[in-house]
Amino acid sequence: MTTNASKIAGFSAEKRSVALHSMLAAAAMTLLKLVAGLMSGSLGVLSDAAHSGLDLVGAALTLFSVRVSDKPADEDHTYGHGKVENLSSFGEVILMAVSSGWIIWEAIDRTLHHPVELHHSVWPVLVVVTSIGVDFWRSRQLKIVADRTGSSALATDAFHFASDIWSSVAVLAGLGASWLGARFGIALLRFADPAAAVVVSLMILRMTLRLGHEAVGVLLDEIPAETRRKIVSEVERVPGVLAVEQARVRRAGANYFADLTLAMPRRFTFEHTGELVRAATEAVHRALPEADVVIHTVPRQARAESIFDRVRAVAARNNVSVHELSVQSHKGRLRVELHVELDETLPLLEAHSFVSAMEAEILRETPEIDAVLSHIESEPATIEQPDEVDAEDRKIEQSLLNTARQFPEIVDVHEIKVGRNGEHIHLSCHCTLPDELSMQRVHLVITALEDRFRLDCPEVYRMTIHPEPVTDNLR
Repeated sequence: MTTNASKIAGFSAEKRSVALHSMLAAAAMTLLKLVAGLMSGSLGVLSDAAHSGLDLVGAALTLFSVRVSDKPADEDHTYGHGKVENLSSFGEVILMAVSSGWIIWEAIDRTLHHPVELHHSVWPVLVVVTSIGVDFWRSRQLKIVADRTGSSALATDAFHFASDIWSSVAVLAGLGASWLGARFGIALLRFADPAAAVVVSLMILRMTLRLGHEAVGVLLDEIPAETRRKIVSEVERVPGVLAVEQARVRRAGANYFADLTLAMPRRFTFEHTGELVRAATEAVHRALPEADVVIHTVPRQARAESIFDRVRAVAARNNVSVHELSVQSHKGRLRVELHVELDETLPLLEAHSFVSAMEAEILRETPEIDAVLSHIESEPATIEQPDEVDAEDRKIEQSLLNTARQFPEIVDVHEIKVGRNGEHIHLSCHCTLPDELSMQRVHLVITALEDRFRLDCPEVYRMTIHPEPVTDNLR
């Protein structure tokens, strides 16, 4: 299987190869056109030679840029070197604009002040026809590689050389019209050659404006609004994303970078947040494949957040676990009761101060609550090493089985384990219940089982009961 690194290396070699071939072709065509233009005196051919000279400079810039842009990111260029390609495109645009201005000025001067008599020959025609064939081959090869690698510099060159075909056709038309004018004595056609040069220059200027806008746009981190809307739309469909608060996208060469800030429910755990970030990254890649994605998450209150959610959010901010959370209504007044787990080594004064501050935060967070009552429990800070109880304590297991038979919902109790940690006795078991029993009823049954069992065995310090459905127990 081809790795991503080898794929990038293959693209780099392909880009350098096609850029080198383009530069060599530009050098050959520039020399041929210059010789043909000087021999014939045709401004149209000379203007096309100047155009090809700029093609040579542009091709050299492209070759340099694709060599540099594929370098990996470093300490000075943390986003890589991709924008060198865009800078190369901008430099080529400037050269094209300068050459167009010079050609137009020379054409006006020849038309009004210094007319030049052409030396008609088949060689300029052959050179221009050859140029059309070479430009067609270059533009096709460059476009294929640009589409495959996403290179903006190669894409600029491909577009440039495709337009050169039409400018060469205009030069041919100027040469043909001038020859007809000289052969049949039509004086007006002697202006055909400079007119063709003006047409070529105007075509160059038109292309220059388009390419210049694209190059400047990328250098200024301009991204089509539709691209950003598509990214935001994809990410907003990810379950758990409340809103896309910020979405920034930039481009460097063929590489895209996306930076998003997402609002998520504040009750989410770190693990849940990690899953949301992974899903959001995949959503960005659906809109912008292979983009470098950075996602920031900020907790926000969900619109449908309940009192329970808000209380748990306060507990999460304070890095404590809570259970047995309930909300009670008495004469139109609401009160929250909960069990808070704190480090078992924490002094009572410090623990009470911590819980009081958290209760005040809960009241601020949920103004509809009138009072909060917290039961402080110790959270074990060490790993327990239970000792097996002796045979006499097996009566505890039998007592549990006898108590369970008093509840019609309980199918059976199994995997009973009794252990001792110091002077404390601990009991754990699995309790099988009907599949369709609601969790509310499950909790009531298990709580009642524990309460009734403790009447017979008050020496048991802690109980852990794991409920499971009948279907799962039969596997």
